[in-house]
Amino acid sequence: MPHLVILYTPNIEAETDMTALCRTLADTMLAQRDGDTGQPVFPTGGTRVLAYPAAHHAVADGQADYAFVYLNLRMASGRAEAVKKKAGDELLAAVRTHFADLFARRHIGITLQIDESPGQVYDGKHSNLHPLFNKG
Repeated sequence: MPHLVILYTPNIEAETDMTALCRTLADTMLAQRDGDTGQPVFPTGGTRVLAYPAAHHAVADGQADYAFVYLNLRMASGRAEAVKKKAGDELLAAVRTHFADLFARRHIGITLQIDESPGQVYDGKHSNLHPLFNKG
């Protein structure tokens, strides 16, 4: 963890580069530093950004070709409120920049939500990615 999942209406796929958005958001997450310690907020090997077009959707009253993008960042608990707010603000700024041209041309709703998992029932992991970045 952290995992940022993007769900979007497929009517914007031809108008934007979702892979580029994923990379931008991953880089934004990896650039986050704790203001008190200067340490990375998110582990490099655990940072994932995934985007999925919704197979089916209905947006607003359906009277136009409305679009929607929902971003949900899930992270483990333990980060300071200021750290979470800064991360959210910077992620939303990156999303707004990415969609600025599209936003000017069509009606689109964008929501970014951050969820924290304070008491997980189960959190199984199997990965060989973390060792790539935990050298030193």
